[in-house]
Amino acid sequence: MKRTIFTLIPVLTLALLAGCTRIETGEVGLRINFDKTTDPTERLPGSFNQTLIGDIVTFKIQDVAVAVDNMTPLASDNSTVKDFDMTVVYNVNPTAVSELWTTKNRTFHGLSEKGGDILLMQNYVAMSARNAAYKVAREYESLKMADNRPAIEQKIRENVIKTLSEEKLADKITVSQIQVRAITPADVIVHSANELVRAQNELKTKEVEVQTAKKEAERIAALNANAGAIGYMNAMANLKIAEGVAAGKVHTIVVPYDFKGIVNAK
Repeated sequence: MKRTIFTLIPVLTLALLAGCTRIETGEVGLRINFDKTTDPTERLPGSFNQTLIGDIVTFKIQDVAVAVDNMTPLASDNSTVKDFDMTVVYNVNPTAVSELWTTKNRTFHGLSEKGGDILLMQNYVAMSARNAAYKVAREYESLKMADNRPAIEQKIRENVIKTLSEEKLADKITVSQIQVRAITPADVIVHSANELVRAQNELKTKEVEVQTAKKEAERIAALNANAGAIGYMNAMANLKIAEGVAAGKVHTIVVPYDFKGIVNAK
């Protein structure tokens, strides 16, 4: 009889362990009783909870990432941005899990990509961030958004936090990061910008050509205005040559400029 009891102990232990759910790090669990009611006490990470009677639902609460893609906000220059994508990272207060799950509309929540985790308030946070992005984008010109990415991220985060405060959710949901991943202006805006750059480059080229022509004209005018000085310099040069020949310092033959060769030479 004792052997039978000792044999049953490991079996019962395995059965109990098999009927338990362990809450992992970054998660919080809630017990769903056999009558479908929800126990208001959160099950914290590391705890083992029996599931032989009832069930345990787990929620990921740390660093939940929400992708908000394919937005087309209106810029301050009244152009529509072709594509605006961002990621929102938020955390849920562990002590608020039961309240959020039982009192908020289920459409506010989402599921992980593999469907294994319930992401509390994911859809709500995504909607709030989307509204904030459309509002903040209206403050910037389409082509200047990329250069102001850090400021845009900060303003979107501030707007989301403001929305959470107004809905009395600021102590339950913390938005830790907004990352704008892509900002693509409309094609017509990009084309216009390229045309403007081309026109500016052409204008600069023409300005250089005008300045070059102006300098050349000034040079020619200066030469014409000093024609007498040029003659004087030529005469002085010839004088120096004559002085050099007379002094025996120049060993050469001086030929007149109208010399036509030696004729009738015998």
